[in-house]
Amino acid sequence: MEMMKPSPAESTTAYDVIMDAIVTQKLAPSQKVSENILTEMFEISRTTARNIMEQLTAQQFLVSISPRITRVAPLTLLDVKQNFAMRKMLQPEIFAMAASQVDHAQISRMNQDTSHTAPIQDEDVALNILKANKHFNVYMAQHVKYPLLIHWIRQLEDTTMRIYWLYVKLNRTLPYTWEHQRALVEAIRRDASDDIRAQVHKMLSSSEERVLDAVFMHDQLYMQDLKVPNRL
Repeated sequence: MEMMKPSPAESTTAYDVIMDAIVTQKLAPSQKVSENILTEMFEISRTTARNIMEQLTAQQFLVSISPRITRVAPLTLLDVKQNFAMRKMLQPEIFAMAASQVDHAQISRMNQDTSHTAPIQDEDVALNILKANKHFNVYMAQHVKYPLLIHWIRQLEDTTMRIYWLYVKLNRTLPYTWEHQRALVEAIRRDASDDIRAQVHKMLSSSEERVLDAVFMHDQLYMQDLKVPNRL
């Protein structure tokens, strides 16, 4: 009897759950994964597990070491620096180009979802805030209407969540402030291109400095794989 293929909705949900596990290090950097492991951990079919492993490997969130060994991609200082470098090149222009196209009421609502008060003690709250930040940035990219760009931004933002999770775990707050985000949203509302670029670059530069400082100041991080303690 032929196995029923998972529906697109089921595959999407499973992908999101597994990506969340990579972000929160329930699937830790360099941890071995397999169809059997994913099937047991997330109660999904082997077909779904196989498809998601192929997708995550193509996106470089999983790394194939050999035909029989696949691991979660390591998270290193180089990854952190490259992620910020790419976002500082792309996001200022994306936000400036999208500002005249977005729904400002929607932007305000999405921005509110990223608001928080420190300390962030709960892991579910932390993950929801990081996902809200990702959705905000992807929403802006979608209004530039370059499909390939949107694909890149989604991948960058998933890596950003991995990086920001480190910071939240270590400092119980986000690496950017509510004031940063509020100033950016105000610049978007005014469609002030130069100010938008300046606010995005300021936010990213400040976040990069804080993340790198956190990494260097906490000796529980491994220098090859940036792993954090299990609890907030």
